[in-house]
Amino acid sequence: MKLDIYNKNGKKTSKKVTLNDDVFKIEPNEHCIYLAVNSEMAALRQGTHSSKTRAEVRGGGAKPYRQKGTGRARVGSIRNSARVHGGTAFGPKPRKYNKSINKKVRQLARKSVLSQKILSDDLIIVEDFNLDSKKTKDFIQILSNLSIQDKKNAIMLGDVSENIHLSSRNVKNTIVFSALSVSTYDLLDCQKLVFDLDGIEKLNNQLSEK
Repeated sequence: MKLDIYNKNGKKTSKKVTLNDDVFKIEPNEHCIYLAVNSEMAALRQGTHSSKTRAEVRGGGAKPYRQKGTGRARVGSIRNSARVHGGTAFGPKPRKYNKSINKKVRQLARKSVLSQKILSDDLIIVEDFNLDSKKTKDFIQILSNLSIQDKKNAIMLGDVSENIHLSSRNVKNTIVFSALSVSTYDLLDCQKLVFDLDGIEKLNNQLSEK
């Protein structure tokens, strides 16, 4: 398939980019998207939460009173989980939340989101996204030229230069990624998906690999 290319002034150029139909023109697989996003969100969890068991809280080493003959319930430790200042029963411990999915499922999920964006006309290709300055207003001007300054944007570039990084980091609802490291969630969590020509070609080649 062929898609139009725009310049930084928001004007459509006479050039077109040729993309693989097996990447950008497939039937979206909703379940693969769900599995990929679920896996990516789980991997973001730190899993550093921890609570102390009765063996770890301070005190309670000795049996508080004898087993029988007091008329009271038997107690082995004043730090059991039923008592104030006692340890936690079945509390959280450090763990990993990672969920593994197959590489083909992960690739199909990204292909599905890209195909969805094209179907909904929410994917834009810009010939060149480089800036000569680090000024935020210059970056915002490009968004304004493309009529996406009020949208939630994900910008995927073949190479994220220092000027682009510095000029875009304070722009609300806009985030810049390297096209080769983008996840399914990054592609999905935006209203407008913007690629530069280098970025779309690199991602096209990466996802075309069997």
